[in-house]
Amino acid sequence: MPDEQMLPIEDVIAPPGHNRRICRATLYDDSIPEISFDESGLSNLAKDSLWRLENEVYRGEDGKERLTQWAERIRKAGRGKEYDCIIGLSGGVDSSIVAARVVELGLRPLAIHLDNGWNTDTAVGNIERIVKRLGIDLMTYVINWEDIRDLQRAYIKASVMDLECVSDHAINTVLYRTAFKHRIGFVIHGGNVVTESTMPTAWGYDKRDGRNVVAIHRRFGERKLTNYPYMLPHQFFRYLFLGNIKAFAILNYLDFNKKAAIVELQERFDWRPYPRKHGENRFTRFYQEYYLPRKFGIDKRISHFSSLMLSGEMDRAEAMHMVAQPLYEGNDEAEELAFVAKKLGFTEDELARLVDAPPRQHTDFPNAAWMFDHKSPAVQFARYLAKGEFSIRNLARVRSAAAQK
Repeated sequence: MPDEQMLPIEDVIAPPGHNRRICRATLYDDSIPEISFDESGLSNLAKDSLWRLENEVYRGEDGKERLTQWAERIRKAGRGKEYDCIIGLSGGVDSSIVAARVVELGLRPLAIHLDNGWNTDTAVGNIERIVKRLGIDLMTYVINWEDIRDLQRAYIKASVMDLECVSDHAINTVLYRTAFKHRIGFVIHGGNVVTESTMPTAWGYDKRDGRNVVAIHRRFGERKLTNYPYMLPHQFFRYLFLGNIKAFAILNYLDFNKKAAIVELQERFDWRPYPRKHGENRFTRFYQEYYLPRKFGIDKRISHFSSLMLSGEMDRAEAMHMVAQPLYEGNDEAEELAFVAKKLGFTEDELARLVDAPPRQHTDFPNAAWMFDHKSPAVQFARYLAKGEFSIRNLARVRSAAAQK
């Protein structure tokens, strides 16, 4: 990360017009419970991200060589099968560029899209163009709308933070369940360190905890679910270890640049951009731009821009300018609330009251959070094994986590 992006130490301690201590490399400040600073004003969150950028991202010839080895490994495992890997396809930047790169490597992917009833027309159009022009097969899993609505209503009533668990847990379940059923050994996804290196643990909840999903629905749901796909923790580990399914973050092996990826997608596929991150889904937009800021005081743009700052894709001035822009303009906020309330079967006043209700923790309900604790050495060990990326240098990270326990 370029040094010029870091604040000088005097501005870290007392930045003008700012009454909080701010990380010299990101937009994080000391309002985040888990944050700490070293003598230079660098936060622990930034340090962890910089470690990931150094140890989990492979650029240039090194990345190409490693990617070639991965591709050969995937092709070898898929011999005699209709597909050798599975990819998720949302119509967003990351998943779209993943589809393009997978085909360029000569792999035979099955693309899976989860239709949760909230997609925008732009997302649907992007998916159609990507699939058609790449000549790949698409499986769309359509969740019964009444299931999704009841679950999302339940999460809002529960007053918990991570409303996206409902959709993200479902797509993870479909990806791994399909891979297990068809004996496909690799799930290739668009998660990447360059644009997603940092996120305070207090700003979300692990999407894989199916026990928590079931518990919240049992407490606040109003109907029996029909085709909502969920997996309990033991099923997830069964998929990973008995099915020997590897999750592969392909973008970590490319010289991935989000702005360049958007230009490429537009030129090659007539891909249509979104005005904001995760703009392909109306519920995600409501969650990140209305629910989180209003209920929990969290602006996820801070995390998104901090990741881009750390990877050198955005400087501090641009990040500060972007995060200073209002989340909504004019009557957009009221229209967003009205749209979501109507779609979920709430009145506007009812939804507004639920958003303003005191927040609760996911762990206030039955859960398996301990199984997904990223700071646990055992969990980190299992994580690297599941990714097929366990190495001597990653062992150092596990040992470091053990030392901190």
